[in-house]
Amino acid sequence: QAAKNADMTPQDFTDKVSENFRALTPLLNLTNDDFIRTTEERHKRGAQAVWNKLKENGDIYLGKYSGWYAVRDEAYYAESELVDGPDGTKIAPTGAPVEWMEESSYFFRLSAYTEKLLEYYEAHPRFIEPEARRNEVIGFVKQGLKDISVSRTTFDWGVPVPDDPAHVMYVWIDALTNYITALGYPDRQAEDFQTFWPADFHVVGKDILRFHAVYWPAFLMSAELSLPKTIFAHGWWTVEGQKMSKSLGNTISPHDMVQDYGLDPSRYFLMREVPFGNDGDFSHDNAVARINADLANGLGNLAQRTLSMIYKNCDAALPLPGAFAPADQALLDAARIRLLPEVRGLFDRFQIHRALEAIWRIVGDANAYIDEQAPWALKKTDPARMETVLYVLAETIRCLALIVQPVMPESAGKILDQLSVPEDRRDFAALTADCGLSPGKAIDQPEGVFPRIVEGDRAQEVA
Repeated sequence: QAAKNADMTPQDFTDKVSENFRALTPLLNLTNDDFIRTTEERHKRGAQAVWNKLKENGDIYLGKYSGWYAVRDEAYYAESELVDGPDGTKIAPTGAPVEWMEESSYFFRLSAYTEKLLEYYEAHPRFIEPEARRNEVIGFVKQGLKDISVSRTTFDWGVPVPDDPAHVMYVWIDALTNYITALGYPDRQAEDFQTFWPADFHVVGKDILRFHAVYWPAFLMSAELSLPKTIFAHGWWTVEGQKMSKSLGNTISPHDMVQDYGLDPSRYFLMREVPFGNDGDFSHDNAVARINADLANGLGNLAQRTLSMIYKNCDAALPLPGAFAPADQALLDAARIRLLPEVRGLFDRFQIHRALEAIWRIVGDANAYIDEQAPWALKKTDPARMETVLYVLAETIRCLALIVQPVMPESAGKILDQLSVPEDRRDFAALTADCGLSPGKAIDQPEGVFPRIVEGDRAQEVA
C-alpha cells in the first residue's frame, strides 16, 4: 500500500527504505557483521526450508481465516483486544486501524505450544527481559494460544509457499527466520550458524515482543532448532511527554541529534539517561544538562586538566611515579581491578545506564582525588609527589577510556591517543598494572575531547 501511494513498485520502495537504515551505520559509527534483507535469495531458501520442516512435523495445515487485521502492525487481533477509535470505529490496541479479512490460509499449530512455552519460560527465567515484559508474555500465553495464520493469497509480495505458489508466507514466519537465514541456514554446518546460533540476545521493540517471545520460539521448537538465550524488549522514546509522530512534527532525527550534540555525546545520552527497557522522555534541556555535566565537566575536564598539568610540568612526558600512598592505590584498584567485573555484569543484564553510573562514579572519585591532592600546589612543595599524583590520574583516565569504548569509541580513542596508548593495548585485557602507562613517554599538547553545549545559539566551545 505504501509503495502504491508513492507510485513505486514494492521492490523499489523497500530498496529506498533499506538504504535509509544502511545509512545509519556510518552516521552512528555502528559495526555489524552483515546486513540481510528478506528479499534476498539466501533468505528465501532458508525461509522455505523452515516452512518445510514445520509442515513435515505436522504443525502447518491449510484452512480459512477470517478476523480483524491491522495492516500497519501485520497482525490479527481478537474482538476482545479492539478498542474504540476517535471516530467510533474499532482500532487495534496499538492505535492501528483494522479491517475484516477473509481468505484461504495456511495455519501454524501454535495452540499445541501453550504448555511447552510456559514450561520453557519457567526453566529459563532470563529468556524474556526485562521482568515486566516477561510477566506480560506469560500472562498472555496462560490465556491459551490459538493457531495463527501463516500465509496470504491476496498479494504476491513475499516468499512463495513451497508447493503452493498461490500463497506467500505471512510476514512473521518469513521475517523471524531472518535471524537464522543470515547465518547460512538451512546449512547447519555453516561457520556463522555454528558460531552465532543460538544467539545470546535478540534486542527488539516492546511492540513486537509477542512475535519474538511466543511465535518465534514455537517455530524454532517445531523446526527442532535451539532457541535464543534472551529476548530483550526495549521501550520507546517520547518527546517532551508526547509520543513521536510525523503529524505532530516532534520526531527526533538521528542526523539532527548528531549535528546538535555530536556523535558520541548522543550515544552516551541515549544509553545513560533512561534504564534500557523502560520508556524514556527526550528533551533538549535534559540532553544538554547530561552532556555538559557528565562529559564536558566530568570526564572531559578530568582528562583536560590532568594532561595539561603533565604537559606543562613534566616536560611533555608521562611522569615517573614514586611509592603509592593508600589514596593512590585505592583509586588505581577501583579503576584497574573492580570496575570491569562490575560493568561487565551490568552490561550482561542490559543495565547499561547503571554500568555508566559505575564508570562515572570513578570519574567523580578521580575529580575529588585531584582536588584533595592539589598537584598544582605540590609542584612547589613536593615535585616528586606531584608526579606520582599525576601518574595515578593519567592511569585512571586510561582505564576509564578503555572501559567506555563500547559507548563512545571515537572519544575514548582520542583520550587514549593523547595518553600515547598503543593500539594493541586498547582492549579490556589491558586493564592491568602490567599494561599501565610508560613513564617518560612523550605526549602531545592535549586538546579538549568533549564540546560544551552553550545554550542560546548552541555555539560550542571546547571544555
